[in-house]
Order: sequence, then structure tokens, then C-alpha cells
Amino acid sequence: MKKVWMLSSILSILMIWLIAFYAVNHPLILPSPGDVMMALFNIATTGSSFAIMGLSFVRLIVAVVSSAILGILLGALAGLNRPASTVMKPYVTILRTVPVISIVVILLIVLGNKITPYAITFFMVFPLIYQATEEGIHNIDSSYIDVYHLEAHDWKLALKHLYLPLIKPYIILACLQSFGLGLKVMVMAEYLAQTERSMGQAIYLAKTHLDYAIVFAWTIILILMSLVMEWCIRSYQIYQSNAID
Repeated sequence: MKKVWMLSSILSILMIWLIAFYAVNHPLILPSPGDVMMALFNIATTGSSFAIMGLSFVRLIVAVVSSAILGILLGALAGLNRPASTVMKPYVTILRTVPVISIVVILLIVLGNKITPYAITFFMVFPLIYQATEEGIHNIDSSYIDVYHLEAHDWKLALKHLYLPLIKPYIILACLQSFGLGLKVMVMAEYLAQTERSMGQAIYLAKTHLDYAIVFAWTIILILMSLVMEWCIRSYQIYQSNAID
């Protein structure tokens, strides 16, 4: 039944698209579904398109992994040390609240168009992983900590056998969510920074040439990539719930 509702929802979107296309009656404003599907086919059958997607995905991996390493280290420090949490709070708050476009413009001026996509994705993803790590430590049952302290006092052993295993689900979930958020931010940064051989630049060039069917096709590809990442998140959540049961 769920699949039927999903299919009907997709069909309704296509119907709205068709109605809007015939109402607007201007391909430069709103391309037809047929033109977009043809553009999508052309992208899928062009080798350079996969290279573009691959390079953007590599940038995403580098940015997310870097933010994960620093976010876990600083999040663990903040979770175990209240003064460190107080010191980090203003920085994390600024990264969470400042408009993305403002950060992009500042980084473009300071770092240039090659490094900006990495940096902006890092700064957007870092607070998510940092807070997941800190909250994971705070949510550990105090009884586990008390029992462990009765047996051992080595912080390295505590980190390895107590803290990391218990906060691991928080960290993994935050990292998986970071890929979905990071993909959107990365492509936007590539678009504004005009990063060579990137999905953002491909969308910009299509817009410049008034080829909006290509813009829609790349948008569909990004949606599909995001859906795959969301599926991975849901699958992990189901796996974790089954493991706990």
C-alpha cells in the first residue's frame, strides 16, 4: 500500500509539472518533462558527467571526513570537560546561525574558488557532528561511568571501552546526515565559486546557456543522490533499532 501511495505522489508531481508547462507555454521558463528526461539521458550517457559527479562526491567525502575527525575530537573534549564546552559554544553557535551565503562570500574572498567548497561544507557539517558527539557523551547513563571508575582509572581505556562504544550510534547517524546536508551545501558553493569540473559549475553553465532542461536534469540527479543518502540513514536507524531489540 505504501508503494501505491508513493507512486501516486510521483504521478501527481508529474501531472502538476505538465499542467504548469502548458500553462506557462515557454521552455525557457519551464522545460517539459520530456525535454528534461532527454537531458537526463544525455548526462547519463556522457562519460565526463560521471567524472564531474565523482569529483564533487570526492570533495564531499574530504569535507565530511575532515569535519568528522575534528568534530568528534572537540565534541568529546566538550562532553568530558565543561569549560571546554563553554569555550566552544560561541563558535558552534556562530556556525549554526550565520547565513550560508555570507560564509560563502567571505571564504571566496579569503580562500579563493578552489578551497571554498571544501571549507564551506566543513563549516556547515562540523556543528552537526560536534553536537552529536557532545550530546552522546552527556546521554551516557551515569551508572555505567560510576561502575567503570570503580574498576579502572585509565582515561584511554575509558575512552576505548566506555565512551566510544556508547556514543558510536550518535556519531554514525550524524555523519550519515552530514552527507545529505553537505551535498546541498557543496553544490551551492561550487556554483558560486565556479569550481572547475563540478556539478555546481555544470548547473551554472547550463543556466548561462539558457538550457534549463539541463538545470532540471542535474537537479533530479542531486535529488536522487540525496534520496540514496536518506535511504542509508533510514537503513542504519532500522539496523540499530533491531540490534537494540
